[in-house]
Amino acid sequence: MAAYMVNNGIASGSVKQEPGTSYTQAPPKGEIPGRKAVKQEKEPPEKKPIKQEKKAVKLEEGNICKWEVTTVLAEETSITNTAARNIVSLLEESCSIPFIARYRREDTDNIDVVKLREVHDVYLDLKAVQAKANYVCKQIIKQEKLTKSVEMALAHSQSMIEVEDVYAPFKSGSKKTLAERARVLGLEPAVMGILAGQDVDIKQFMNSDKEGLQTMAKIEAGFQHLLADIINKDIEVLAFVRALAKQPQIKLHSSKAKMTKKRQENESLKIRGAAAAAAAADKFRMYMDFTCSISCIKPHQTLAINRGENLKMLSVKVLLPERTQADYLRYCSRKFVSYCVAPWQRKLIMAAIEDAFKRLVEPCISRSIRSQLTKAAEKVSLDVFASNLKRLLLTPPVRGKTVLGCDPGFTHGCKLAICSPTGDILHTSVIYPCTSGKGASLDRDKKEVIAIIKNFNVETIAIGNGTACRETEEFISSIIKSGALLPLDVMYCIVNESGASVYSVSDDAANEMPDLDANLRSAVSIARRLQDPLLEYVKIDPRNLGVGMYQHDISGAKLKTALDGVIEECASFVGVDLNVCAEGILRKISGLNQKLAQKVIEWRKTKGPFISREQLLEIKGLGPKTYEQCAGFVRITPEITALCSQGVVESVSTSTSTSPLAEGDGKKRKRTAQGGGKAKRSKAAASAAAGVAANPLDQTCIHPESYGLATGLLDMLALKAEDIGKPSTINSIKNFLKTTSVETLAKNSEAGVPTWQLIVDGLQQTLNYDIRAECEKPLFRKGTTSWGNLHSGCRLTGQVRNVTHFGAFVDVGIGCDGLIHTTNIKRHLLGGKENLELGDKVDVRVRNVDVGKKRLDLEMMALL
Repeated sequence: MAAYMVNNGIASGSVKQEPGTSYTQAPPKGEIPGRKAVKQEKEPPEKKPIKQEKKAVKLEEGNICKWEVTTVLAEETSITNTAARNIVSLLEESCSIPFIARYRREDTDNIDVVKLREVHDVYLDLKAVQAKANYVCKQIIKQEKLTKSVEMALAHSQSMIEVEDVYAPFKSGSKKTLAERARVLGLEPAVMGILAGQDVDIKQFMNSDKEGLQTMAKIEAGFQHLLADIINKDIEVLAFVRALAKQPQIKLHSSKAKMTKKRQENESLKIRGAAAAAAAADKFRMYMDFTCSISCIKPHQTLAINRGENLKMLSVKVLLPERTQADYLRYCSRKFVSYCVAPWQRKLIMAAIEDAFKRLVEPCISRSIRSQLTKAAEKVSLDVFASNLKRLLLTPPVRGKTVLGCDPGFTHGCKLAICSPTGDILHTSVIYPCTSGKGASLDRDKKEVIAIIKNFNVETIAIGNGTACRETEEFISSIIKSGALLPLDVMYCIVNESGASVYSVSDDAANEMPDLDANLRSAVSIARRLQDPLLEYVKIDPRNLGVGMYQHDISGAKLKTALDGVIEECASFVGVDLNVCAEGILRKISGLNQKLAQKVIEWRKTKGPFISREQLLEIKGLGPKTYEQCAGFVRITPEITALCSQGVVESVSTSTSTSPLAEGDGKKRKRTAQGGGKAKRSKAAASAAAGVAANPLDQTCIHPESYGLATGLLDMLALKAEDIGKPSTINSIKNFLKTTSVETLAKNSEAGVPTWQLIVDGLQQTLNYDIRAECEKPLFRKGTTSWGNLHSGCRLTGQVRNVTHFGAFVDVGIGCDGLIHTTNIKRHLLGGKENLELGDKVDVRVRNVDVGKKRLDLEMMALL
């Protein structure tokens, strides 16, 4: 027993006992219990702590862990060892996830971007474990307590829990803990003697002048607290406790929190009115007497219970099986109670074990279970949020349309903004249809809307889904139904306005629209969200987009990291036109950041439009590695380049991967030049373009490193690079692939199948190809549906607005989203998909209508 405890570092602070002596109160420095005070002799060199310190220096220089990150990574993520090694190598070379997913697929066994992010997250976790193990090793070396067994335990720890278990006995507790108070009193050496089966004389610790040592009872209490602390930190006991925490019979119970008088007063101040208080309590009503096994509880239930507890609405307990304490007592008594100890010592150890369970272990198990449940729920919530955000960002743009954006409101009115197909602000105004009643004021508002729609030939209206959305929708619908807008075929669309008000008062919005009132900027944002969702949504903090599940309850750092990755992925895969893209979207491209994006914008302002991707290398601070990461995701369109060179187009608010003039009315934006600016820029542009040749492949998703392969394929088929994107070239590539496979091309070159597949895909795409075209388009309407028209069994058509772990929320045109619970989503109706996705159009049947609570229970009937 003693040998085991020393090997685990537990008895490192104890004093070696000579035969026939007993442990007493800690002796003065230089004295050994049971001996006269003599000068302590130096230990033999081989036993000096300095030996361990020398060993520690070697450990500090390297990595104590004896396991390979790539091997464990492959096991935990179910990928091959080769793929794991390649991915780790690419990540250590600072390659971005979008770059690896698109241009290094040979190295990753062709795994998709979602799996890559999972591998990346596990890799970071494993690196954190290694860093923690090395830190712990250094801390133990400083205490001169590192033993071979502790070193080996750290070397083989592959999780934070395992590292913390090894470190637990060496952590110095708070000075206020009961165990630390007992240590200060000098009781630890005697306690180690008790655990070693030695005789201890308690009476010698009596000291009437010292708190905690005045009575035998207090001394025994100190012994008990120290014993409980040592038992609780034992590495094998910790492993046994972890096993106890995995029992499937463990349950989570939540109940209504008891209200103290003081809290009732505080709550009444926070929630004014009985109705508001009842509404707040109603959200958690189902959890006010809720019990569920930890193995069955759903992620959204965990997060809801956590929120209710934080709001002091719920009281939460972890219910352990009755046998848990008995199992713990039995295990620890076998491990720590020696048959040769005195009865009083046996009794003391058993009391300490029971104390350890009630005071330390049981709360620890509860905290651990709650933490694990929360962590798992947060991961699911992050995954749901990331999936919803991706679908929102990839919503197809409405190109070539002049859009009227409406930001609904009551007191401050309905803000209107008309944006041209290129995002220019053509008109702004404010009307008050929701507070005008039915008199002359309402007629005046209708006339104003009709006038501006006809004046600017508006056929598309974007209405924000915030406050007064329903009333504004009815107002617009009544105008359309009246026929006053004919011959224009006007339709409206409900747009997610989350974050628009926050953005409208931001510095970015002020720089973009300096002469516009903050209230009107939100209307502009709503119009542009319909025209190009990606370009507009990237300006908003993802947490404010309202497409997640309990996202505000998740760590801000975790949420930001996950969502920034999704934004980078979407922005990169859609791509940007290098000569007209805004700084806000450019900085989201793989390999770039805000500083580099600003330098790119400044370069094209001073030297003219980019002629070739290679010109990016002329920008100071943008080296070969950054160029490699971003080059494939930026495009150069000759038509736009020519217009920029002529000074016709300065920037286009809604252009991303495709030419803004390839679709729509072809209107151009005039650039305002002062003094000799235009001439000066033309001269700089001519100088910058000297010796630079345009490459038609810069219009495609093909990476510059593969230009040689792409050019060789075009030459083999007698095609010209200038004809890329034309129907004749696309048909020639398709016909060639009917007789020759991509695998054959790969066999005859050094490039792999994924690279060749990307090349032939890029050569088969039109120049205005947009990956967003494959996603569901926005749902347009001309009229509304009222609550009075709804009844159980009626069929409606709607669009999914949000997806959660417990179901999907669908907009069916009544101003309030209905819920399709997971039990009412039939898998065979999903067309091979795992679940409904944001933007999906669905045919639903009404199951239940609650007009008072504005709740609509739906059942999915078909995926449209």
